[in-house]
Amino acid sequence: MQKRIIECVPNFSEGRNMETIKQITDVIDAAKGVKLLDVDPGEATNRTVVTFVGEPAAVCDAAVAAIKRATELIDMRQHKGAHPRMGACDVCPLIPVSGITLEECAELARALAKRIAEELGVPTYCYEAAAFKPERRNLAVCRAGEYEALPEKMMHEEKKPDFGARPYDEGVAKTGATAVGARDFLVAVNYNLNTTSTRRANAIAFDVREKGRPMREGNPITGKIMKDENGNTIMKPGTLKACKAIGWFIEEYGIAQVSMNMTNLSVTPLHAAFDEVCRAADARGVRVTGAEIVGLVPKSALVDAGRHFLRKQNRSTGLPERELVRIAIESMGLSNLKEFKPEEKVVEYILEAEEQKGVKKLVDMTCTGFAEETASESPAPGGGSISAYMGALAAALGTMVANLSSHKAGWDDRWEFFSNWADNGMGVMNELLYLVDEDTAAFNKIMDVFGMPKSTDEEKAARAAAMEAATLYATEVPLRTMKAAYKAFDVVRAMAEEGNPNSVSDAGVGALAARSAVMGACLNVKINAAGLKDRAMAEKLVKEAEEIQTAAQKAEAEILAVVESKIN
Repeated sequence: MQKRIIECVPNFSEGRNMETIKQITDVIDAAKGVKLLDVDPGEATNRTVVTFVGEPAAVCDAAVAAIKRATELIDMRQHKGAHPRMGACDVCPLIPVSGITLEECAELARALAKRIAEELGVPTYCYEAAAFKPERRNLAVCRAGEYEALPEKMMHEEKKPDFGARPYDEGVAKTGATAVGARDFLVAVNYNLNTTSTRRANAIAFDVREKGRPMREGNPITGKIMKDENGNTIMKPGTLKACKAIGWFIEEYGIAQVSMNMTNLSVTPLHAAFDEVCRAADARGVRVTGAEIVGLVPKSALVDAGRHFLRKQNRSTGLPERELVRIAIESMGLSNLKEFKPEEKVVEYILEAEEQKGVKKLVDMTCTGFAEETASESPAPGGGSISAYMGALAAALGTMVANLSSHKAGWDDRWEFFSNWADNGMGVMNELLYLVDEDTAAFNKIMDVFGMPKSTDEEKAARAAAMEAATLYATEVPLRTMKAAYKAFDVVRAMAEEGNPNSVSDAGVGALAARSAVMGACLNVKINAAGLKDRAMAEKLVKEAEEIQTAAQKAEAEILAVVESKIN
């Protein structure tokens, strides 16, 4: 299951007093469920840009806590700096990273703006995707006149904040106002060129960036720049939407680069920009030798790139995620200038490393370690986790046959058919791998209930309710395992019928493993459902499980018949 992760980039109006900055960032660093990624103070701007990530609720809680601390420490009546500003926390954008849409982030931003106004007494504007009014999508409109304009704006019908409007008072004078928004993830990437010419790098940048270049009369280089009737420069747009770019020379590397900010990866993906810069460079006799990602990148950008470059080779894309990331790194030359380390550059991997400190996950063990852990005196992992793992292996076998079939000699025109099945198999496998640990987690929820107090009637009632909820969850998890494992039959059936005949026995073993996974998980559904007080719910879950089990036994028999016929 894909975890919902968002990034938050609050800008605080203090860039010189490091103790003040540290007190604000310490609040974020201590918050549960978030990871502080970067703190970037600027002396001239008197402003610090902070970046942290995590699950939505945890990020919003951390943002409120950090803004509260900032309003206690920063007095906007004393603030001076080169950057536009209107509050102790000037802006606070939320950015989707994975498992969440920009629209959902916009709703979170509006709720966060309301909390800041109500809990902290700080007036808030909503901008970009979170804006309530079209004109307020532009941050400059919200921040017009900056801090000094707040006395006039606070109660003005058209200019007042979205939340917390009130007559200008000492509270607003100290804290100023905050703009809370939602925007897409910005990826900064530099394309390395085999030239030292800044002019050529700039020409390539102008070819591809959305803004493009000024149109000229006659000669496209020396001709007079064309203007419209209002005196504005007429621009010839570039080929890439949602991209800003410029050319420069990097003394450290001795090469020119096209430096690009990508502001919407759903409009122009990373791999599409790489291909287009390569095309534009080639048209000017220049070669792209690699790329350099500055800062962080969402995992999906690299996974999608890996799939893209495999498709260009007519190769199956149904590979493990880390392999797709590796292919993206190699295809775009991300280690051309210095090693690209996914664990340090990919947002999700950074979070995973933080979360896994001191946590022992079954799926991260060796085969021997998993077997020995199962064989130990602990009751978990048990049959539920083993069933989920058998299902994962069933899907893995079907995926393997699909990948082998996709590049079988003489089957080149069928690569996409097998690639699609491999993608399907990888999805089923990943779902079941998640359930390996989730089954053990469900068992632990039941064990936790035994530690609850039960002295008073109220405590006994709470304990009974918690036990019913934990037991229900422990019944639902193996039912999810059954449903996921049953989906593996689709993959192994297709591969038994259509896949490489030399691997048909592997598809057969996949069918056997899928059947065992379903039947094993069914036993767990039944034994856990027996502990439910809600007998109607228990009977419903058991009936559904038995129906899946019957269907699985039928599917296994059909697939094995195909396998046997091909072997014989």
